[in-house]
Amino acid sequence: MAESSPVRFGILGFANIARKVSRAIALAPNATISAVGSRSIEKATAYAKENGYPSTTKIYGSYEAVLDDPEVDAVYVPLPTSLHVKWAVLAAQKKKHVLLEKPVALNVKELDVILEECESNGVQYMDATMWMHHPRTAKMKEFLSDSQRFGQLKSVHSTFAYLGDTEFLENNIRVKSDLDALGALGDAGWYSIRAILWTSDYELPKTVTALRDPEFNEAGVILSCGASLSWKDGRVATFYCSFLANMAMDIVASGSKGNLRVHDFVAPFYTVEGSWIGELATSIHPAPSEHQVNTDLPQEALMVKEFSNLVGSIKGKGSKPEKKWPTISRKTQLVVDAVKASIEKGFEPVEIIY
Repeated sequence: MAESSPVRFGILGFANIARKVSRAIALAPNATISAVGSRSIEKATAYAKENGYPSTTKIYGSYEAVLDDPEVDAVYVPLPTSLHVKWAVLAAQKKKHVLLEKPVALNVKELDVILEECESNGVQYMDATMWMHHPRTAKMKEFLSDSQRFGQLKSVHSTFAYLGDTEFLENNIRVKSDLDALGALGDAGWYSIRAILWTSDYELPKTVTALRDPEFNEAGVILSCGASLSWKDGRVATFYCSFLANMAMDIVASGSKGNLRVHDFVAPFYTVEGSWIGELATSIHPAPSEHQVNTDLPQEALMVKEFSNLVGSIKGKGSKPEKKWPTISRKTQLVVDAVKASIEKGFEPVEIIY
């Protein structure tokens, strides 16, 4: 494949998130949808038509057929988490680069199987945590890394929640123990845990302790939970994730000299430096500064563009897969596992060993 040729994507399955990523592939300048597959040709044909796939898109009635297509360079896998290890491994064995929806696995043992296959077959792996690829994320990191403005990181709190309706709470795959057994922890909690690790330069905490009174459905799937994380140097973090609370996507990072406040992961963010209580204790001075970072492409398309750049470099230049993304994924999964283990152990602290 010439370096300038677009990366040809195959899509396995049609979860709701696949609609968003399909549009992102269409918008990315270096990617195209080459093939789609479902468990039936009728479903695949209808889905492709409903979502305006290119007329050149090949439509298959099985996932295997997509992976066997020599004109597919990479696959996007939005299948239920319980199916990830099977299909991501098979994709890697077929030399397809893997963009994997989060949560990426039910546990780190499964993820290690996926990552080992990707590495041994020389294919790029990336999880689909979209906000990581927006330029505002790099801009926020500049502030966090500024010792004069932000200082030393002391604490982080993140919330990711949305209110599921009756239909969601009864029938969505995220609440089915045989499909996505991690529930809110794997879906919404993944974002908060990733945000916490991101603020800490991906240094894993020493211990993770689940907060008491998580909420479960009748199948034992987590509908809401939280946890506290602690590091050897005194840094602390907490998060809350839920399918039962109003929409919230927040990050608050407190440093010795400044604060970062993110109100929904995609909107403007705010910084405060050298603050003190104002007159009559009714305000803080100086007031927070708002920062807007604009881009021509949505963050989903920027994710696809970055992934495709890596794939194109491998295919066109013989480059090695970028190891940053597998490493970040694995660290996120380790914290997810630790929260789950702490809940199961009666909310005892769980030490993380990388």
